Amino acid sequence: MVAVVSDKKEFIFQAVQEMYTDVAKCPGKGFHFPTGRLACLFVGYPAAQLDEIPDSAVESFAGVGYPFAANVIREGAAVLDIGSGSGTDALIACNLVAARGRVYGLDMTEAMQEKLRANAAKIGAAQLKPVLGNAEEIPLPDEAADVATSNGVINLVPDKPRAFREIFRVLRRGGSLQLADIVLAKPISEKSRENPRLWAECIVGAVKEDEYLDMIRSAGFSDVQAISHLDYFSGSSNADTRKVARSFGTQTVVLRARKP
Repeated sequence: MVAVVSDKKEFIFQAVQEMYTDVAKCPGKGFHFPTGRLACLFVGYPAAQLDEIPDSAVESFAGVGYPFAANVIREGAAVLDIGSGSGTDALIACNLVAARGRVYGLDMTEAMQEKLRANAAKIGAAQLKPVLGNAEEIPLPDEAADVATSNGVINLVPDKPRAFREIFRVLRRGGSLQLADIVLAKPISEKSRENPRLWAECIVGAVKEDEYLDMIRSAGFSDVQAISHLDYFSGSSNADTRKVARSFGTQTVVLRARKP
């Protein structure tokens, strides 16, 4: 299991924040991973669903899949979006839960949080509440949400088992987890994992799929089910990134699970 000692952790978090501050402020810059509306369509978002939220949310999209394929969000639900970024998934969730629901947008990058607030205001999403923090220490009380969703985020978290325990804690009994994330067919060397900058590149922080699913089960979740897979990095504009991703059998998994 991937758990990084504290002296490395702060540098990993810093590298991730720097990367996604760039995605927030300079979305047209071009990155080694797919971003924006084309990335959304590539990983499976229906165009009609994207048309219901601001372009300024979609332009900084950096997710790796379509977690809503899990189909677990209902009107009136409380949803926690872990790594909400500029708001693509959080605002889609707002539309799904409607006015009676609540969506917590958790992110540790202040530039993304500012953009999320602005995008929520554009569509009058009063049910959205931005929350500054990270997946290892979610600043919400026990059983605060009916659904937790995440998209390409847990692979960036140094202590994944702790993150899944936190997600389990904040979900109500019978609550659901839906997520899309990067997993591997072959393990990454520990030497590569020691480089904080490489964690922000979305590959070295990932683990093998069976290990990833076992972490979720170990946190207490049941009915853990992989729904689909996607060769996500085939959409990268960077040839070196595509080559490295292929060498590790890197792909997206979309899954759902339940808190008993």
